[in-house]
Amino acid sequence: MADVALRNIRKSFGGAQVIHGVNLEIRDGEFVVFVGPSGCGKSTLLRLIAGLEDITSGDLYIDGDRVNDLAPAKRRIAMVFQSYALYPHMNVYENMAFGLELAKASKAEIDQRVREAARLLQIDELLDRKPKQLSGGQRQRVAIGRAIVRDPKVFLFDEPLSNLDAALRVQTRIEIAKLHSDTRATMIYVTHDQVEAMTLADRIVVLNKGRIEQVGTPLELYHRPANLFVAGFIGSPQMNFIQCEVAGAGPDGVLVRLPHGGTLAVPVQADGLRPGEPVTLGVRPDHVHVREGGILRGRIELVEQLGENHLLYVNADGLRLTSREPGDSRHRTGGEVGLDFSGESCHVFRPSGEALSALTSAAGSTGTARSRIA
Repeated sequence: MADVALRNIRKSFGGAQVIHGVNLEIRDGEFVVFVGPSGCGKSTLLRLIAGLEDITSGDLYIDGDRVNDLAPAKRRIAMVFQSYALYPHMNVYENMAFGLELAKASKAEIDQRVREAARLLQIDELLDRKPKQLSGGQRQRVAIGRAIVRDPKVFLFDEPLSNLDAALRVQTRIEIAKLHSDTRATMIYVTHDQVEAMTLADRIVVLNKGRIEQVGTPLELYHRPANLFVAGFIGSPQMNFIQCEVAGAGPDGVLVRLPHGGTLAVPVQADGLRPGEPVTLGVRPDHVHVREGGILRGRIELVEQLGENHLLYVNADGLRLTSREPGDSRHRTGGEVGLDFSGESCHVFRPSGEALSALTSAAGSTGTARSRIA
């Protein structure tokens, strides 16, 4: 396997620059996921690594070798696409063996690699079938198997599960995670689905408009987002955002004034904030609780019943907040509720979008301690 290094990578199409000086180190054996909204550049960045697009400037290294000018076939990478791209007239064995035959591998080596990959992916009994006789999940496993047999240094996945239904996505996601656990191969995976990213990745790379917003483990991004964009993108449902102003700041944190009265102490580094300065308060739905005498009161606009929990969408005089409540809660649309959350579970963002650092690890904790109101 191999590490991958991107050094000030830029890509332009005509006069439009779509990748803006990306720097990233992917360690040997690491599973890294690129996420971001449509048009953020994640698939373009993957294609630059694969050699399917030319790099405008910067340097790309695979296993220590600069590969900017190497053809895709010589980079020792294997790519699994969104579409399965299987040859319909070939059976599963022939589809998986085709690349090795083009590389002039011996029949014995081809047979050994194909059968080992089929065993790993649990498609041993499908080797004689044609693609039309397979389910979507089975076809995707064949496409992954075709990549495995090439014994690449790096696996690249471009939204490989987007054509599958919900149940198959979960099952195939488990199989990809097991594949990484069994092979410890270096894998780079592109998806728009943050659930895939959170469950598969060793580290997640959040992209926006061709730039990296933050790189970190799933829990680092969830509990310590670097800015408003990452905070809003990672987590489902989205983090609640409340426009506030600074009521006070000191060594113990920041006191924010809520839009409908009252203040809330948040243990974050003040970093030069001054009273009256606008800030954004962020709190995840998991940390917003229905309680009598809460910080805010509002009317429930919608209840989404999900079985294990319910999502309440509450309008507090124009301020819309989401709360995740236990599945046995009996709230109804139109009901009046109080909402409460602790300063320890909140994040504070500057007008620029930058997050203020927590004084302790409390930000993002799941504790339900009563907030300190001034």
